[in-house]
Formats: sequence, C-alpha cells, structure tokens
Amino acid sequence: MALDNETMQGLLESVARFVRERLRPLEHQVAREDCIPAEIRREIAAMGLFGLSIPEDYGGLGLTMEEEVRVAFELGKTSPAFRSLIGTNNGIGSQGLIMDGTEEQKQRYLPRLASGELISSFALTEPEAGSDAASLKTSARRGEGGYVLNGTKRFITNAPHAGLFTVFARTDPSQPGARGVSAFLVEAGTPGLSCGPIDRKMGQSGSHTSDVIFEDCHVPSDALLGGREGQGFRTAMKVLDRGRLHISAVCVAMAERVIDDSLRYAVERKQFGQPIAEFQLVQAMLADSRTEAYAARCMVLETARSKDRGADVATDAACCKLFASEMVGRVVDRAVQIHGGAGYIADHGIERFYRDARLFRIYEGTSQIQQIVIARNMVRDL
Repeated sequence: MALDNETMQGLLESVARFVRERLRPLEHQVAREDCIPAEIRREIAAMGLFGLSIPEDYGGLGLTMEEEVRVAFELGKTSPAFRSLIGTNNGIGSQGLIMDGTEEQKQRYLPRLASGELISSFALTEPEAGSDAASLKTSARRGEGGYVLNGTKRFITNAPHAGLFTVFARTDPSQPGARGVSAFLVEAGTPGLSCGPIDRKMGQSGSHTSDVIFEDCHVPSDALLGGREGQGFRTAMKVLDRGRLHISAVCVAMAERVIDDSLRYAVERKQFGQPIAEFQLVQAMLADSRTEAYAARCMVLETARSKDRGADVATDAACCKLFASEMVGRVVDRAVQIHGGAGYIADHGIERFYRDARLFRIYEGTSQIQQIVIARNMVRDL
C-alpha cells in the first residue's frame, strides 16, 4: 500500500540524512576493514529498512515498487555494501516467499526478516549454473519426512551472515531444464548446511559472499516453498524482475553521487589559472554523465510505476538493468578521468566506486543476459 506524500517524504529525508551523516563518514573504514559496524546494522534495523518491501501485515513498510526505488535513489549514494546488507531481505531473499510462500511460511519468517532479526540469502547460482540457471545440479531427493539436499551454491550474497536461505534444487531429475526445479526455505544451522570462506572480491568491500554447501542436508516437507514442487524456476524469474529494478535504482544513485563529487572537484581544482570546470572537454564529460543518469532515472521510475499498475515489466526491467548498469560504469570511468591522478588514489574514494560499479553489470543477470531477454521478448510479442 502506498504511503501518503508526507510520510513518504519524511522517510526519504530520514534516509538521505542517515546516508549523509552516518554512512558516508564510514566509507573508508568499511572498505579498509571489509566489515559494516554492528551499531550501523542496529540503526538500519531501527529505521525499518530491512522491511521496505515486506507487507505491513508481516511487520514491514509495504512500499510500492516506485517507493522502493525512490528509497534506493537515496540509500545508493554511498558504498553499496550498506544497501547490500538490506538488499536481500527486501528483494530476492524475501520476494519469493511473499509471492509464492504459504501463509504459514510467511508468518514464520517475514516478520523476522522485516525486523532484521534474520538476514536472508538467495541461493541459486552454482559453479556450473550462473546465467543458465535452469541447468542447476543441486538435488533435493525425497527422504523420510522431507527432502535431502546435496550440492554447492556459489557467489551467494550475505551467505556468511544469513539465517534463512531460499535454495533452488532439482526435485525431478527426469524433467529437463527449469521444469524439475523447486525452491526450499532452509534455516542456517541445519545439519549438512555450511558456508565456505568469504570471497575476496574486486570491490564492494563490506558486502560478503561465499559458497553455500549442502551435504546430505535434511529439510522437512514444509520447507518446500509454497508446498509445490516444480515451481522454483518460475518463482526465481518473478523475483528477478523486482530485483533488477532495485539494482537499476542503485546504479542511478551511485552515478548521481559520483557526478556530484566530480562536479565539486572540477569547480575547485584549478589548472592554467582557472577551474577545470571551465574547460569544454571536462564540461562534455560532466554533461554526458548527467544526461545518462537522468535517462536511467526516468526509465526506472516509469517501469516501477508500470509494475505498480500490474503491468508485465519483464522486458522493461531488463532494459533498465542493462542501461543503468552500463551507464554507471561509464560515469565512474569519466569521474576517474575528471579527477586525474587523484581519481586513481584510494584516499579520494573515486577508484573505489570504479571497482564497486563493475559488479552491477554481472549480478542479477549479466548485461548479455539482459540483451537476450529483451530480444527474445521482442520476438515473442511481435
């Protein structure tokens, strides 16, 4: 349910102030220590940010898609690790449960996800199943009173801290591709479930990923998401539409932050007796970045509004993800160029955004997968 304008504006101002006063001063510390301070997690929980998209009936704020991306426009103007902490609870880690879970499953988990008591993870990707998610090999064999899971998931965001995993596994090996895949809700601490070492990544320090390993991991029958086999891949695809819009909004936010930093630097930095902002080639880089970020913002808002109206936005969400993630890569590259040598030095933070932004073109579906989705849907809808 949409918030009234006054309440929504208050939320946006609170998030913007929190980013400005609490999160930005910690960016270098988080990058250096690869860890978000515990008090920040508590403050994020107290603001209700773990439950932005979770319905009010289960303790969340129940934001519409448009409202969620407007919050992401503010929250994304700092290190992406902070947004990543709440990202799975509001996106891929909860939406499958919201869309397709049983009422008992929703009552059991959603209030704890909304409060931040539980961190969720979306365990789909495998060593040999990334873009081709339908080829996953993790198995879920029927056992006494439930299922036995075996397999390995890879690059799973928030896995080292998760209390609940949405796990995709093949329940019917006789069914090829997507049709034999089901989804399970598996709690951390279940015997047979373990996480590998935290991955060392190019960027996004403070946001942790790792392997998730299942070795004869027994789960009860009521762990089957929605109580139905063979629906897992369909659930995953529905979840990714919303996730792609959210990530697109974060790309817009990072671009706007970096453009603001670049503009301030260009006005203050002098060469040949004048600010470099007076040079036309610098102005061209600033103008191109502003234009592309504005275009991406408009795309995301319009697609979010369409989704709230009940439209099928699979194609448009893929367009947003493709354009916004490629756009922010170009923007941060120009930012390094505008900053010159300072842009290459870690003290200024621009090189950190350059590395952080690179991941957006890979997760939630690579740019190449978005192109395939868009083109196939165009042909289908002809």
